[in-house]
Amino acid sequence: MTYFQAFILALIQGVTEPFPVSSLGHAVLLPGLFHWSFDKNHDFFLPFLTMLHVGTLIALAGVFWSDWMGILKGLLGQTGPQGRQIALKLCLALIIATIPAVIIGGLFEHKLRILFASPVIVACFLSLNGVLLIVTEQVQRRHKERADQELSHITFRDALIIGLWQCIALLPGFSRSGATMNGGLLRGFNHFNAARFSLLMAQPVILAATAKEIWEMRHVSLHSTIVYQSLLGAVVAGIAALVCSKLLLHFFHKTDQKTLTPFGIYCLCLGVGSILFLSF
Repeated sequence: MTYFQAFILALIQGVTEPFPVSSLGHAVLLPGLFHWSFDKNHDFFLPFLTMLHVGTLIALAGVFWSDWMGILKGLLGQTGPQGRQIALKLCLALIIATIPAVIIGGLFEHKLRILFASPVIVACFLSLNGVLLIVTEQVQRRHKERADQELSHITFRDALIIGLWQCIALLPGFSRSGATMNGGLLRGFNHFNAARFSLLMAQPVILAATAKEIWEMRHVSLHSTIVYQSLLGAVVAGIAALVCSKLLLHFFHKTDQKTLTPFGIYCLCLGVGSILFLSF
């Protein structure tokens, strides 16, 4: 892997992690479209992937620092009985929402990603991800009067259903953030709160993936080139994730056009275009 490839992969990871366009799908498609020949199953790639996750996690934690501090202060009783109840409920909701992906992912993720890891199949799933975003947006608009829930009103049933939606992203090409935002919208949250809960959910998932990767590479010997590329990747992915997370929340909170449709059209166009390019 060259430094240029490391930079591009890190940039794609940072941009696509918060946006509902599938970071894994882009990571599979990009080398296929550009005919990059490095082996992603090689030992050198795991430290690089781990540092991409570290950079992304730090960026998301920075964006949501006030939310995490609010939850912590609430759990410690610094915001009164009602604040503590809201913080406890939100904390438990995040745990419940994470459980389905942890269980199903632990059992089937590796097999699914090996089975469906070819660029053409990933492009098909990315196209379906686009269709899902567009269809969900249309369904949500028909029930717009429901889309007024605040995160403080989330129920454990809401969290479980959103967590089950997240499991769709075990198929490479389907977006984790897109799936969870779909679930949030269909449970009556507006775009901003659906995105907030999705990105809050992402952080324990990324933390767990990072811990797993660190354990798996405990016997990997690190060449200096890999170390430098991994550090570069962490910085680039972190900056990109920080900027794009803020842009996404601003898009759903401040602008008049609150919709997933542009992301759906992008996924559909990229997926179909990639299928045609890779097939001929």
